[in-house]
Amino acid sequence: MTQDLFLRARAETLGQALPPLLAAAEHLSATVILGGHGRRRAGMGDEFWQYRPADAGDSARMIDWRRSARADSHFVREREWQAAQSVTLWVDTSRSMAFTGDRARPPKADRARLLALALAVLLLRGGERVGLAGDAAPPRSGRAQVDRLALALAGDGPADYGAPVVSGMVAHGRAVFLSDFLGQMAGVEDAVARASDKGVRGALVQVLDPAEESFPFDGRTIFESMGGTLRHETLRAGDLKARYLARLAERKDRLAALGRASGWHFLTHHTGESAQAALLWLYAALERGR
Repeated sequence: MTQDLFLRARAETLGQALPPLLAAAEHLSATVILGGHGRRRAGMGDEFWQYRPADAGDSARMIDWRRSARADSHFVREREWQAAQSVTLWVDTSRSMAFTGDRARPPKADRARLLALALAVLLLRGGERVGLAGDAAPPRSGRAQVDRLALALAGDGPADYGAPVVSGMVAHGRAVFLSDFLGQMAGVEDAVARASDKGVRGALVQVLDPAEESFPFDGRTIFESMGGTLRHETLRAGDLKARYLARLAERKDRLAALGRASGWHFLTHHTGESAQAALLWLYAALERGR
């Protein structure tokens, strides 16, 4: 099978899950009533930041022909207001995000994808450029970008726990990381530090299932990671509750402190709560991060 045929087959398989996700994201974004879009301000708009390769969403008038003449491809001259309008999303697709403590609630991964895509719809509607960290869907504008993002978000990762990716972020732009952040903190701290070094500001959204907050376990219990690499059996699970809740509170405090030190915002969102409230918070957080 050629690479093109392989990608097409994978896209068709993943695409079966896209209509419900897209419909849910469109519906969620439609419940958010926004006033005049506050992030499309020129400010120091004449300041030059960088050149970047042109993509399909750029018009011919955006091309810097003098710079492009020195290379085999076209380049766009980005200014400060354009960089500030570039938002890069990282959504944790690790196995830990597949957890739900109740079939009536969505898995953490589904809620994270929904929030990311609904936020993208809002931002793209306002003329922003939105993309995913890495190279699957670089920041672009236009309605067609929603479909690209949805397709790129449809896959799952093999690792038990995820770590944010910072490649592909636009300098002086904005970023959003959505994860349960239950893995090693070193990866999160490194990613935020590297993003901050590029002038990127943004938000950390910790998505948790209510069972992970309440620890409703007692008696004989087997705890196992979603990928099966970690396993612990106990006869008195209730004895672990206080220690577990203390560790979780410590993790939240560490994430909040990381945000304060880096100029990022932090939120813990539960899958049993309204997705609309989290979406409004996210949009406002990006406004405050300008």
